[in-house]
This record gives sequence, C-alpha cells and structure tokens, in this order.
Amino acid sequence: MTDLTKDLAQDWPAPATPKPIVIVGAGGIIRDAHMPAYAKAGLTVTGVTDVDGARASALASDYGLPNLYPDLAAAVADQGKGAVYDIAVPPHALTDILPHLPDGAAVLMQKPMGADQAQARQIRAICRDKGLKAAVNFQLRFSPMMLAVQDAVRRGMLGELLEIEVHLNIFTPWTLFPFLIPMQRVEIAVHSIHYLDAIRAVAGNPRGVFARSLHDPRAGDFKQTRTSVILDYGPKLRGLMSINHNHQCGRKFQSAWFRFEGTAGAMMVKLGVCYDYPNGEADELWFCPNGGEWHQIPLSGSWFIEAFMGPMRNVQRFDAGEDDHLHSGVEDAYQTMALVEACFRAMERPSEPLTLD
Repeated sequence: MTDLTKDLAQDWPAPATPKPIVIVGAGGIIRDAHMPAYAKAGLTVTGVTDVDGARASALASDYGLPNLYPDLAAAVADQGKGAVYDIAVPPHALTDILPHLPDGAAVLMQKPMGADQAQARQIRAICRDKGLKAAVNFQLRFSPMMLAVQDAVRRGMLGELLEIEVHLNIFTPWTLFPFLIPMQRVEIAVHSIHYLDAIRAVAGNPRGVFARSLHDPRAGDFKQTRTSVILDYGPKLRGLMSINHNHQCGRKFQSAWFRFEGTAGAMMVKLGVCYDYPNGEADELWFCPNGGEWHQIPLSGSWFIEAFMGPMRNVQRFDAGEDDHLHSGVEDAYQTMALVEACFRAMERPSEPLTLD
C-alpha cells in the first residue's frame, strides 16, 4: 500500500448521539443487511412494524426488539421525531407511507425511489412538503471501496478522469427473485441502478445516455438480464456499462469490476458479492499510478454488509447537525432515478440505420 492510498476514506463516521431506529417493513433485506449492519455500527433498533404481522413479530422476537407495533400509526404515536424511520417496502408503497410520518422526521428509504421517475417526483414532493430529512439507501456509494474511489478522485490521485467502465459477466440465479417476473423493468431498475448511482457519486450527471436492456432465454420469464449503457459525459470522459447475468461457463472468465482511469492513474474495484451469488467473494480495490505497479488497498469491509452502515449514519448525523448534507438524499437520489428513466426512454428509440450504399 502506497502513502497515497493508506488514508483513503472508507467509512462514514458514526453519529455522536444516535437516535433509535424504527423498522417499517421486515423483509429479507432487513434481516440480511440492515440488522447486522446496524449492530456492527452501534445503532439501536427499537421497534418494527409490517403489514404482515407475523413477519414483524418474528423479527422482533429474533432480535429482541422492545417494541412490536401493530401499524405505522402506533409507531409514530410512540416515537414521534425521536426515532429514525427505516422504510424497507416495495417502491410503489412509499407514497402511501411517507405522508403519515411526523413533519421533519429523519427517514431512510430502501431503493429505488419509487417504481419510476414519476413516482420519484411524487416522493420528492412529499418529502419537501413535510420537511423530511430523507435519504434513499443507495448503499453501493457508501461501500468502503467506493468511498475510497470517491476520495481518490477528489484528491486528484487519478488526475483528470477519462474512463469509467463497469463490466459484469457472471451467473446470477434469478430464480431466487420470482417476485421480479411480472415486472416490465428488471435489470436496470433493480440491479444496474446501483452502478448508475455509484457512477454519479464519482462523476456527477451525464449529458445523456444510450441504453439497451435485453431478455435472455437462459433466464426464463425475467424481462431483462443483460444491459449495455453508454453515458455521454462530453469529449473527454467515457462512461460505459456491459452487464451479462447469464454466463453459464464456470468461474474462470467471470468478471464483476469497475474501472476508473484518469491521466495520472487507475483504480479497479471488484464487486465480490456478484460472484457465486448469494455466497459471494471478497471485494477488492486496486490502484496503479501511471508507470507504476498495481497495489491492492486493504478494505475495512465490504458492500454487504458494511455499506449499509453508511446511509443510516449519514441520516443520523445530518439530523443532528453533524453532517452538512445527505450524500444520498432524496434530491440526489431523484437524479439517479432520472438517469434510470433516461435509460428506459433510450430503449424506446430506434438505433441509427446502417447505410451500405
């Protein structure tokens, strides 16, 4: 590890006096990521509510939560603005839940921010009207590896940024997610949205986008499991994504990487969770200055679960006045939703015909 990389930021600082957390929606992501991440971050979950009472009861029992609320109204009546509301429900349900939170409450919503940009616009309006201190759980940008990349770019370690590439050639067992089968928007909306958001966190908004997302006969009834995206950042920065979830020829040539390259050096990010999903492999971060050698940068954690610590810590610190902005606040998250929408609009436009005469 070089002197340049040894102190790169990899973790979001903890709040000095954290508030308790109320879980709204006790599904798998809460069990698999939120609960263990909050325990590791030293954050206390005080209660849970879910439209499925048995599911909420099981979470409360398994984790020893002191409060099992029959509904959101009961949770709000008990906690008011004294808690942070962690909302992990299907995206279309957010517009029904947010109006019932206390004005000015601190809120973290599971991604995406609604089912599409139109719903994201409604969510943004509700948050503005109620003065909610609200963020969306786009947690990849909070992962140790991506926080380090953002820090490296800010410091100029890569020079002027010239290349951002995401390349996935993996096998994802889509049968684990049968609830996605009815959806008309799948791969970009639920998976590559993470990559688009992480790119935005580093490089900001592109001018425009070209995109195609395709069905694959090896993926059964799922609408799209392969994606190509070109991001237009003007004449210097090239942004692109090549995503294939259906590679069925073993581990040898599978890949799941980000490449960030500039005039002074490059970084490579391995997305370990994508390999042998859901078992995963270790995340990796590598740096090479121009003309130098590649150095692996030790990481303080991984996308799963450590990245889930950051969004909640940021919301808590912003609520307490310790952070001056929400890194994935609704205003910023709305822009990620706009980029996703632009990808789907691009899919509706015909490509330029080939002229051979």
